[in-house]
Amino acid sequence: MSGHSKWHNIQKTKGAQDAKRAQAFTKIAREMIVAVKEGGSGDPNNNSRLAAVVAKAKAANMPNDNIKRTIDKALGSADSSNYETITYEGYGPGGIAVIVDAMTDNRNRTASEVRHYFDKYGGKMGTTNCVAFSFDRKGVIIIDNEDGVIDEDTMLMDAMEAGADDFSKDEQVYQVYTNDPDAFTPVAKALEEKGYKLLSVQAEKVPQTYVTLSNEDDIKNMQKMLDMFEDNEDVQNVWHNWDEG
Repeated sequence: MSGHSKWHNIQKTKGAQDAKRAQAFTKIAREMIVAVKEGGSGDPNNNSRLAAVVAKAKAANMPNDNIKRTIDKALGSADSSNYETITYEGYGPGGIAVIVDAMTDNRNRTASEVRHYFDKYGGKMGTTNCVAFSFDRKGVIIIDNEDGVIDEDTMLMDAMEAGADDFSKDEQVYQVYTNDPDAFTPVAKALEEKGYKLLSVQAEKVPQTYVTLSNEDDIKNMQKMLDMFEDNEDVQNVWHNWDEG
């Protein structure tokens, strides 16, 4: 499997400013609240969707107190029922396929903002499934190997024993995949128990192929568009097939 471009975003934000970290925690908290409401339980052992979000939160270094407080808030609040999950699809500069996952309490506002970002930076918002068919939904666990001390054969063996389906190496990380997008939680737990440092744990939309941009303006506009999506509080995740090299 080819390298996973999501790592570039992690690399870019590693050691990020407190404001960026707080923003990430806010988005995860919103996802956690909805998971509690829709799953009907504040116990990750009885709510697989919540378990997945908790795993994602821990990989993002969200403090346990924050996680507990968010779950307690969800159990005692009806506000989160206003949130709905919406997916937008479109094309970035140079025809890059882009999927935007949002969680919003105002569908019109979010749709307008997402469309604006596409238009402003040379892209175009498309219709449902205009690009989704070229992505596979998988569980993805990204493991830190910044020091280069993890033996690749050992990593592969541990990943397969944990229940992973695929494996790749990209720059300073290892990437572990589960073909079932909802099966990554026990795999992540097993790898964490073996002492691996997890940088990201979640279900992701992985592109089947990647596209390289050669035009400098397209590259700049694509990065600006992604930054705008990331900074929008309603946007949970952005997936694309840009090979950032």
